Amino acid sequence: MSELYIIGPIILIAVVLAAVWLDRWSVPVILVALCAGILFGSDVLNLVHFDDMDLTNRIANMALIFILFQGGFGTKRDDFRAVALPAGGMATWGVVLTAAVTFVVLYGLLGWSLDKAILLAVIISSTDAAATFSILRRQSLPNRLSSTLEIESAANDPMAILLTVVAVTGLTSGQTQWHTIVASFFWKFMMAPLIGWSLARGAIWLFNQISPQDRGHYYVLSLGIILLVYGTAELFKASGMLAVFIAGYVLGNHPFVHKQGVANFTAAISTIANIGMFALMGLLVFPNQWANLWVEGVVLFLVLTFVSRPIAVWIGLWGIRMHIKHKLFIMWAGLRGAVPIILGTYPAAAKMAVGIDVFNLVFFAVLLSIAVQGSTLGLVAKWLGLSRPKRPKPLFCLELITMTPSDYDLVVVDLPGPKGTPGPQIKDLALPPGAIITLIARGKEAIAPKGATRLEGWDQVTVLTHAAAEEEVRKSLLDGFRGVGGTA
Repeated sequence: MSELYIIGPIILIAVVLAAVWLDRWSVPVILVALCAGILFGSDVLNLVHFDDMDLTNRIANMALIFILFQGGFGTKRDDFRAVALPAGGMATWGVVLTAAVTFVVLYGLLGWSLDKAILLAVIISSTDAAATFSILRRQSLPNRLSSTLEIESAANDPMAILLTVVAVTGLTSGQTQWHTIVASFFWKFMMAPLIGWSLARGAIWLFNQISPQDRGHYYVLSLGIILLVYGTAELFKASGMLAVFIAGYVLGNHPFVHKQGVANFTAAISTIANIGMFALMGLLVFPNQWANLWVEGVVLFLVLTFVSRPIAVWIGLWGIRMHIKHKLFIMWAGLRGAVPIILGTYPAAAKMAVGIDVFNLVFFAVLLSIAVQGSTLGLVAKWLGLSRPKRPKPLFCLELITMTPSDYDLVVVDLPGPKGTPGPQIKDLALPPGAIITLIARGKEAIAPKGATRLEGWDQVTVLTHAAAEEEVRKSLLDGFRGVGGTA
């Protein structure tokens, strides 16, 4: 047992070091974690033997709670409204279409068994935001396209989870009638948002009422709230995963005391859950079992990438005004990631005969998706004329951590290029009353703002202002900059 306290930390440290080194090639950290798990597992270095599918399933469910909460927390209302129809559609009926087409091909055309075809179709029907945007972080895509992909990837996991739970329940329940399963599906889908919204609103009230001296109490409180949302939804037979996503969305789009600190905490927990789960999944996989499955794994990847995803996007976005190049990119940007692998443990945990084969096939298809699609997303974006080199991420930032109710917030504004274009002096800006520029991040420099400081293209400007004045602050900075000579 003591070896776990040596090998486990070594795996995590190795993942981080490898991810930092491979960052120059935009290799996603989740792929690094997967490979690290496989490397240290039974079939390669044989340092860790791990084959407990039940334990993995329980840990995976716990990790998924925080991953989905953070996905909701980071989904901004304005972004969602701007692309609500295409992104919301792809996150719901797009997932259903992907699963339906995959099932028809696997079962109807290729003759795979009914259980295997259904399970594979629903489990691998959602895309992965972390994988997609860790690869595209150096590309600058059109706002509507990037928002559509981000919202879809962040919001489509609950639908895939619901489909998987319904499929596993239906296939293992024996005499249970399908109309009961369908009714259960709609109950889970309708009640979960109500529970998530109600408890999130209650959490906001609670955050604003208490005033502990120890900021760590806020983190304990947020942890308890997230788990309570999941547990309450499950108690009422609703979807706990969908409930925590909705709760995250509500909390992320409303002000409350110590919101920035809670955001940092939940983001860290989500990252730990993501990396830890992929490393654990890598340990759970025995590549020698792929000897008889790799052909089916390749077929699954090809069906999903070149048949199911394109048809789902084409039908799902039918009638929506969107450039053909954007649709083509969305078709190719359907990367699979954490959630399908986690869902892949469900059939085995339910003691289904095809459980191990389903998990291995899903794992293999996800690896191919990340390796093939992930390594070419940037090239496809450039080939379609959709991207240009993205400005470097500033190395400096400020955070406002409040311990009392306040309408002040930090607004970060990225000034347009070209880089170094001279803009206005700060004293000439028409900022709203109470707004103060607190930091200018310029490449590797942190500039203390003064009245005579002149802004430049590609500066990132941080402003302390009333939350209600955010749009006015952005307008003042961007209009003032363009008036001197900057361009969008």
